Amino acid sequence: MKKNYFLRCALSVILLMHSAISIFSGDVNNFGINYLDNIGFSPIGLYLAWIIKLIHLVSVFLIWRDQFIKPVALCNIVIFALGIYYIHWGNGWFVVGGGTNGIEFNVLLIFSFINLILPEFRLKNINP
Repeated sequence: MKKNYFLRCALSVILLMHSAISIFSGDVNNFGINYLDNIGFSPIGLYLAWIIKLIHLVSVFLIWRDQFIKPVALCNIVIFALGIYYIHWGNGWFVVGGGTNGIEFNVLLIFSFINLILPEFRLKNINP
């Protein structure tokens, strides 16, 4: 990994835990059937849930191998942004503490993936 080594490690661990545990526990099926189908994604809720988790899982290995970083980041940004819209927005900002199940963690992940896409981004100096 050329740049953002620690950020890549952290994102890989988060995505691995987020995907693998829900796959092995069966929560991905519950999420698809009991949540996504009920909010209007029926009859594809289960398939959509599996696509999301498999994108997370494949992303781990691509981030480790430093391959297809921009598509990986964009896919995950879309997933986390839609997660904010469909799941977390109504719960406010805080994940824990001032509330529960809020948007703060997704916002952090979105900006982390933006940093993978634009590792050298700098604002122009306004004072010459």
